Amino acid sequence: MIAAVHELRPVLGTGAACRALGLPRGVPARQRAQERRAALVGPMPRRAPRPRPPLALDAQENALLLETLNSERFVDTAPAAVHATLLDEGRYLGSVRTMYRLLAIHGGCRERRNQLSHPAYTKPELLALAPNQVWSWDITKLKGPAKWTCFHLYVILDIFSRHVVGWLIAARESADLAEQLIAESVSRHDVEPGMLTLHADRGASMRSKPVAALLVDLDIAKSHSRPHVSDDNPYSEAQFKTMKYRPDFPARFGCIEDARAHCQDFFAWYNTMHRHSGIGFMTPHSVHYGHADALRVIRQASLDTAFLAHPERFKSKAPQPPVLPTAAWINPPAKAAAPQEKARDTALVEHPGGGLGDTPVKAFVTQVKPAAAISAGAPRIPRGHDRGAEPLPPARPRSTVINEGDAACQMTQHCTVNS
Repeated sequence: MIAAVHELRPVLGTGAACRALGLPRGVPARQRAQERRAALVGPMPRRAPRPRPPLALDAQENALLLETLNSERFVDTAPAAVHATLLDEGRYLGSVRTMYRLLAIHGGCRERRNQLSHPAYTKPELLALAPNQVWSWDITKLKGPAKWTCFHLYVILDIFSRHVVGWLIAARESADLAEQLIAESVSRHDVEPGMLTLHADRGASMRSKPVAALLVDLDIAKSHSRPHVSDDNPYSEAQFKTMKYRPDFPARFGCIEDARAHCQDFFAWYNTMHRHSGIGFMTPHSVHYGHADALRVIRQASLDTAFLAHPERFKSKAPQPPVLPTAAWINPPAKAAAPQEKARDTALVEHPGGGLGDTPVKAFVTQVKPAAAISAGAPRIPRGHDRGAEPLPPARPRSTVINEGDAACQMTQHCTVNS
């Protein structure tokens, strides 16, 4: 095994070679140290077996103590209670710790209760290369007029373009309302069967039977976050933060009509006017409907004009507009270690992305291959980099009325803006 590490080290490096063979990285270094020591002072003497503690119980005493603990009288009694009972009877067979140690050796010490073992949930890894390939949806609460009152806002978001494809406000959370919102959104955007994946957390509405049956009928793949892992649904969480951190977001809404009017204005602004840092400061509408490339050409022309007028202001380097997204990930897979010419690894430095509520946590940029949730990249700094030098700057990265008992919940979706 060590010989294989030495063969792969010039090509992959020590760390990558050890990972490929399933060895700790320090094994080759420890072996070289042992060889140098053996050459200087000779082989390391073997340790003598540990002698038996002089105060330990002998085999006959251990057998008696184990027989007492497993007897019908004490089989369901804790060792501490057994120890106290025997002392009351004028007998001492061993300490409480000795009882536990003896039971552990013979498999008699474990959790008495039947504990539930949670299944191992697989981390969702979703990739979108174009709009209408992966949607993310979630439900958030908006505070109502009085304490302990709230309204439920359902939002469906395209993770590639960040375009809100559908939303709904209701007085309560309902699987039937979620089912109808998803069906209306899919119909409105002409999603082809078998092309869309719908991602959500593990809420009651998200895992309900009506929603699951609808996704089967529409040939839509479903995906769920792992329990208690908020980073598995970053796009919806980031969009909610953008909404609730806006200056005009009120502390409370007077009624459901007030909340619905506010959301109509917000989502119209978010889709058509908000310059999103995760998509090259384009609007979600322009990316979703394919206008981003033309807008980037206009931006480049403006920058070229400014550069030709005053090149000294740009340090004689032509400026470039932000790069447009090529792919969006939820939980991108870990990158494999790249081959290196020298037997040394390089350090990976992560810089947080910019933008308030726009860029999800744990976002990375990759190259042309299927890439990460759009955000700032992570430059590689060689170990030989001058630590005293200035550090690298961080990368910047119609309305449908649904009768619901006595109340009417209006489902409003943003109307397409024709260019």
